[in-house]
Amino acid sequence: MANAFGVPTWVDLSTTDLKSATEFYTQLFGWDAEVTPEPEAGGYTTYLIDGKQVAGAGPIQGESQPPMWTTYVETADAAATAAKVVEFGGSVLLEPFDVLGYGKMAVFLDQAGAMFAVWQPGTHGGGEIFRKPGTLAWNELTTRDPEGSKIFYGSVFGWKPQDMPLGPVIYTEFQLDGARVAGMMPMEGDEWPEDLPPHWMVYFHVADCDAAAAHAQELGGTVSIPPTDIPPGRFAVLSDPQGAFFSIITVTPDRLTA
Repeated sequence: MANAFGVPTWVDLSTTDLKSATEFYTQLFGWDAEVTPEPEAGGYTTYLIDGKQVAGAGPIQGESQPPMWTTYVETADAAATAAKVVEFGGSVLLEPFDVLGYGKMAVFLDQAGAMFAVWQPGTHGGGEIFRKPGTLAWNELTTRDPEGSKIFYGSVFGWKPQDMPLGPVIYTEFQLDGARVAGMMPMEGDEWPEDLPPHWMVYFHVADCDAAAAHAQELGGTVSIPPTDIPPGRFAVLSDPQGAFFSIITVTPDRLTA
């Protein structure tokens, strides 16, 4: 995807056991794994489908960090984005830095404390294939401050919020230039543990949500929310054997072509 500035186009996993995680995800999604050759990359692994980049994974950088998936929003200028993040109430966890010529990245907390990252492409342009089984389907912010998040992400990336009812809550779809780029779910109700921080959830498209959830369990993963129908498709929330949460969704055909 060329020049997808302001759009989440890459996700990667930080994990305590890169070898085990790679075995899990390659079997679950049919990914091929390609280890970055530079020693200083720490074994960072790129996952591919049909030779095209889908996602990445690397070792956890600090002992206090839990295994987790990170959403990256593509940017033309990581330093300028960092300045905007601070200006509009977020904070910088990792200042923009060069990643072996592949690009520049930075890691932030938004105004409510949800972690996300940006990627300024160099030789690595982020995800190359979408809307097929095993590829990134959606990125969704889960937060206790949806109104503040509308202002924050609108100011930083130019996203326009579109609210819609989803059962008893109001779901927000973020749009950029008329295209939907991400979603936001408010953390309202008893189903959200008080100690659960705001976070970005990663969704991968699968051909059959029920079969994929069952396969994940066979591979040592856990099903946190069983396959459930929602307007965009049928989804489930899973965690891998190391404890990193992610979602899968069988997207309705009209959402795949829109």
